[in-house]
This record gives sequence, structure tokens and C-alpha cells, in this order.
Amino acid sequence: QPLCTQISGLSSGQTRLCQLYQDHMSHVGRGARIGIGECQWQFRNRRWNCSTVEDSSVFGPVLQIASREAAFTHAVAAAGVVHAVSRACRDGALSSCGCSRAARPRDLHRDWIWGGCGDNIEYGYRFAEGFVDVREREKNFQKGTRRQGRSLMNLHNNEAGRRAVIRKTKVTCKCHGVSGSCSLITCWQQLSSFREIGDHLKDKYDGATEVKINKRGKLQVANSKFNVPTAEELVYVDDSPDYCMRNKTIGSVGTKGRVCNRKSMGMDGCKLLCCGRGFNTFKGHFEGAM
Repeated sequence: QPLCTQISGLSSGQTRLCQLYQDHMSHVGRGARIGIGECQWQFRNRRWNCSTVEDSSVFGPVLQIASREAAFTHAVAAAGVVHAVSRACRDGALSSCGCSRAARPRDLHRDWIWGGCGDNIEYGYRFAEGFVDVREREKNFQKGTRRQGRSLMNLHNNEAGRRAVIRKTKVTCKCHGVSGSCSLITCWQQLSSFREIGDHLKDKYDGATEVKINKRGKLQVANSKFNVPTAEELVYVDDSPDYCMRNKTIGSVGTKGRVCNRKSMGMDGCKLLCCGRGFNTFKGHFEGAM
């Protein structure tokens, strides 16, 4: 009980689940940190680099704007929880789950043995769905309102993050036998690296769909020319700010003082990163083995 009251930012529903699953919480925290780290790596060369105005807050006020950046942060954090809990099951760190019980893939060679101790992605998915989504599901916003739209957006992107973990899951096999004879092959379900999941979600961020809330309390595409997004796509309601200037209200730390690439025409180039404000050039001398 004391543990759950010490964790800042939990909703009432999450606090209840924390009390029931206290042994899960260190893995939930690790998953969130994995998500933050991946977010910061994926956006390291962008104006918004997944940093926060106030370090005490995980993703900062950027989440107040229903932007595609908010969409990515919800998805990558949810994916991090699935990843960490699934691996904890496999490692025997949780009493309520163990190795994966996933069905044998149909296309697996008939002579190969489906076994070993796989990552329990089924359990990780279910737990993350319950724990992460309860924050939105316990809210009771009026149908068709902007606040309900934001809540539905969060739920959609949470699910996209969880599905990204499933999408990138792979089958790993190992040879057994004397002197590498491979007389026996066992295979199991394995999580991909979180970098692969982050790359996948970054692609989804780049192709995110703008949506709006309708009077029936459902999300719909803002522009009817575009296809309805699948459960694996990211969605957003608001256009992103430019993140050039420091602005606590929108969660922008600005780009002043950032290092840019003078020779690049991309997002990390001085022209884009400095927002046309100019930049200083420094020459450095580096010693050491190359």
C-alpha cells in the first residue's frame, strides 16, 4: 500500500491495480522509462526532442495538446509496459505469469519443437491494457465534447503502441546436438528489440491521421479524403506547435542552445532546428584514438 501512494501521477484506478499487483510496479516503471528513452532517441534531432520543461513530469505539458507528439508518447509508453511485463514473466519475476503459452505457428517446420521459454506477450498485453487504459476509462466526459475526443485519442494510441509490440514479435530457434549437428531444433516466441518497436512507431508518427470527435461521441477522420485509421495507426486532434520557442504552457523547451548540423538539410540541420534565428559555429579539437 505505501508503495502505491508514493508513485506520483497514478489515477485512482491505477492506484487500485497497483495495490493488487505490487510486484508488477517496478516492471511498469521500467517499461515507462524504456518508452521515454526511446522517445528521446527517435526525436533527438527534431525541434521537439521529447524533453520536458519540468523534469519532475515524465512527458511534460506537451501532453496537454492533442498533437501527434502526444500520440507518439502514449503509444511508446504503452509499448514499454507491454515489453517490460512480458519479459518479466519469461524471467520468472512475477508470480501470476510464466513462459508464453502462445500457439505453435502454422508455418513452423513440422520437425521443429515449439517450446523453450518465450516472452509472455499475451499476458503483457492484457496487463498493460488494463493498467494503462483505466486512466481514460474511469473518466466520464460528456459525449461529443473535446475532452472526450482527447480521451478516445489516448485510448486509440495506447492500443497502437501495444499492437506494435505484437507486430514486431518474432520466432527464435536454437539448434541442439553434438558438435553443432543440429539434430534437434527448438523454437519460441521472442520480443524484438525496443529499438525496432520505436522505429515502427516513428513510422506511424510520420503517417499519423488527423481525427475529430463527432456528435455521437466517436472519432472520425478530419478530412474525408483520407482512409479511416486502423487500430495500429496513430491519431491526433490538434496541429503541432513549431516548438521553436520555450513555452511552458505547450510543453516546449525551445531549441535555443541545441547543437545542429550545419551541413545537413534535414531536421537536424541548423536552418530547421534554429527556426531561422541564426546559429553560432564552434571549432573543436578532439584527441584520442579514432
